[in-house]
Amino acid sequence: MIRVAVTGSSGFIGKHLVTTLKMRNFEVFEIDISDGNDLTDPECLKFLPPVDHIVHLAARSFVPLSFETPYIYYRDNYLITLNVLEKARKDKSKVIFFSSYLYGNPDYLPVDEKHPLAPHNPYAQSKLICEKLCEGYHRDFGVAIIVFRPFNIYGPGQNKSFLVSKIIDQLKTGDVHLEDPRPKRDFIHVMDIVEAVIKAIESKIPAYEVFNLGSGKSVSITDLADKILSITKSEHKVFFSKKERKGEVMDSVADIRKAKTLLSWDPLFNISEGIKSII
Repeated sequence: MIRVAVTGSSGFIGKHLVTTLKMRNFEVFEIDISDGNDLTDPECLKFLPPVDHIVHLAARSFVPLSFETPYIYYRDNYLITLNVLEKARKDKSKVIFFSSYLYGNPDYLPVDEKHPLAPHNPYAQSKLICEKLCEGYHRDFGVAIIVFRPFNIYGPGQNKSFLVSKIIDQLKTGDVHLEDPRPKRDFIHVMDIVEAVIKAIESKIPAYEVFNLGSGKSVSITDLADKILSITKSEHKVFFSKKERKGEVMDSVADIRKAKTLLSWDPLFNISEGIKSII
């Protein structure tokens, strides 16, 4: 039986991942701050027996808050990753590290993994720093690491501060109020993310590899809202304040050919099916 530790196991992705891993007969160890496991403490992982894989999801991740408390984001995301990598080094575990969209305003579309990196907020910058830490642990200690750069994840159970869930939640009580209608995003369903993790666990990749995770298509905020209204058959309306967000990226589309080729992974949910899964 393959032994898998999941940090951030009570988070949005973590809950779906843990449930699926257990259903498929993996032995799962859950590590989450909600259980009193503070991964910024180097002693935190001493209870964990050696495992085959560590899926590292735990992080401070709400982008707007990273502008308000950058010190906490940089400190915690770095220390958590450092402690996970040190545990993996000692136990010879493989690591699947969840990074973020790091490409800023892209020079070309779709964006492949070789695109220049230009993080555009403190959260993304902290993830780039952690990627460099992963590179160092692979180079110096031979830790096998797969880095995932997910684009816009959505799905059942997501916090209502995220766009798709926010729109669906507002429709329960009335009209929808959003900000800038122009940006286009590549939305990837959480269960497609879970499948990518399982493909990575089952792969024989021994080294350090980076993969984009997205659908390969982008949808504008306006079209997304209209699609949700259509699927829900809602008679409510959508209003945009046209407020521009700091560091906004106007369009992003993931080039996912590398994940398709090396991991034999292909997203199964289109945006309409994904919205229906939430509703």
